[in-house]
Amino acid sequence: MKTVFYRNELLDRAFINPSDAVDPIPGFPKICVSTYSRKIIEKFASLDGVQIIAHLYTANGCTPIYKISYRGREIAFYMSLVGAPACVCGFEETAAMGAEKFVFFGCCGVLDDKAVENRLIVPTGAVRDEGTSYHYLLPSEEIQPDSHSTDILKSCMEKCGYPYVCGRIWTTDSIYRETPQEIAAWRDSGCIGVEMEYSALLAAARFRGLPLIQFFYGADNLDCPTWQPRDLTDWGLYGAEKYMALAFECGLAM
Repeated sequence: MKTVFYRNELLDRAFINPSDAVDPIPGFPKICVSTYSRKIIEKFASLDGVQIIAHLYTANGCTPIYKISYRGREIAFYMSLVGAPACVCGFEETAAMGAEKFVFFGCCGVLDDKAVENRLIVPTGAVRDEGTSYHYLLPSEEIQPDSHSTDILKSCMEKCGYPYVCGRIWTTDSIYRETPQEIAAWRDSGCIGVEMEYSALLAAARFRGLPLIQFFYGADNLDCPTWQPRDLTDWGLYGAEKYMALAFECGLAM
């Protein structure tokens, strides 16, 4: 038996599946939005009319899944855990509950500061420098989003009047092993941001046959001699309304 990084075929149905852990929930919203910022989720969870409709359970505790009404449609939203394995687990279980269309957003480290310049990022592909995606798709260096989802994201950004830039994303498993050599190499190859989940989410969504959109906002800067945290510690709260509105619009357009 070879590890997933060297296999030339996908194996059969897993021994444990999402449907073994959670049950379908009648009336669960078909559109689901998720982000990694607790501050953003708590801000929207406190709005009038928002309800808790389910929970995701791990050894770290339980994560509420909320329901909000937006332009006459019900949309689920929840906080994803950071890191590909935990994030994909939440995606899998939420899909098993009944979600059919997903929009994710979150921050990323900026690899090309001149290219990003405070604009939102439309990812054109993701380098698979993590492990989770290889359990869903055969090995390859990169994975791309489907063109239809990308067109929807661009259209919604233009509709909302948000400037954006397109570029590749480097997905890695190790925050503290992003070396200067790797940063330079991936930037030179066209990557403008680095984060920890996107390639795995794309792979899991493709494996399950579910549409998924993700966009990013730049946080800390890696395109400099020394690391610049910038607004990383704000966890996106300054743009919460902007990001959630864009995510909701994308969900409605899917």
